[in-house]
Amino acid sequence: MSAAQWRRAMNSSAAAHNQRAPAAMRPVPGAVPAGGAQPEGGTLRRLRQLLRAVRARHVVVALFVFAYPFFASPFFTFQIGAQSLALGLIALSLTFLGGYGGMVSLAQMTVAGFAAYMLAIFGTSSNLAISLGWPWWLALAVAVSLATLFAAAVGWLSVRTEGIYTIMITLAVGVAFFYLAQQNYTVFNGFQGFSRIAPPTILELDLREPMPFYFLVLACALGGYFFVKHLVRAPFGIALQGIRDNPRRMQALGYNLTAHRVAAYAVAGFLAAVGGVLMVWYNGRISPGTIGTGAMINILIIAVLGGMKHPIGAFIGAIVFVLLQNFAIDLVDRERFNLVIGGVFLAIVLFSPDGLLGLWQQLRTRLQRPLTTRGRGRIHQ
Repeated sequence: MSAAQWRRAMNSSAAAHNQRAPAAMRPVPGAVPAGGAQPEGGTLRRLRQLLRAVRARHVVVALFVFAYPFFASPFFTFQIGAQSLALGLIALSLTFLGGYGGMVSLAQMTVAGFAAYMLAIFGTSSNLAISLGWPWWLALAVAVSLATLFAAAVGWLSVRTEGIYTIMITLAVGVAFFYLAQQNYTVFNGFQGFSRIAPPTILELDLREPMPFYFLVLACALGGYFFVKHLVRAPFGIALQGIRDNPRRMQALGYNLTAHRVAAYAVAGFLAAVGGVLMVWYNGRISPGTIGTGAMINILIIAVLGGMKHPIGAFIGAIVFVLLQNFAIDLVDRERFNLVIGGVFLAIVLFSPDGLLGLWQQLRTRLQRPLTTRGRGRIHQ
């Protein structure tokens, strides 16, 4: 069944039934008509809608992230900015799966690590006996492609389960890959891993420098963010949200639930793979410790901290996590860093299940409520 047929079926429902239906399964305003023809001025209308959606805070954030490396020190540009965006891209893959697909996967850092290992094996590294020395662009394409296929295979295994069983399967895959990388010396070089994995130089632009590398990560992060924003409004994204909210009804409408969920894992795997490549370029090395259980849990913490109901939450959570990781040791011992992260995570979950974005929304509601009350009082007078 096509997306147009699904929209016709949804539009034919009674108004009361539409009110009871999940928000993700209602017809989308401004969608392409059933006939498939774009209405006259449709592109201009979409552009106007986009301009109306832009707020002052969006402009301020955009100006800040682009101007950030020009007033920040190299440490803050590279260690804070670039690392936060790269980790946020990996967390974005989990936000897409969990927030829009209803599938929580602990294997996203595993997919990112798999892409990093493939880049080291097919590209260049300190271990000349294992690395094949392919050109960086070819090794990059192969690494991201294989990681996407790996994520689709993980999805194919896990989508037949729900809830805690999905989490356990993805956790088992992550732990299995960790021990495989740690114990295999022929391909993965054991616990030593690979080092001296540097980003390339393009048109005399050395991406190892903090500012060029920051803009590279920023471009990838913006690309991933807008890609997810577009995808969740596309027919595939709408169907995925419908499957999340009411899988039995979507199956009755003719949708293949397994195919949509596996495709969602593949999309999330692509995002995680790009983030994994950026992280291995950032660290300059990859080893089993990078993809351990702690790293897998950190991605989940980042996604939940920011909020899984909006793509920007992944980057907000990553910024908070990286700041705590770098500056919490000034307040507590390095060995107690996990205690600090756990305390912040617990506080956020207790006071706002929707993460920091939920706190922001609660604050906006409280600030707008007095203004609304004043307005009503003037009307009554």
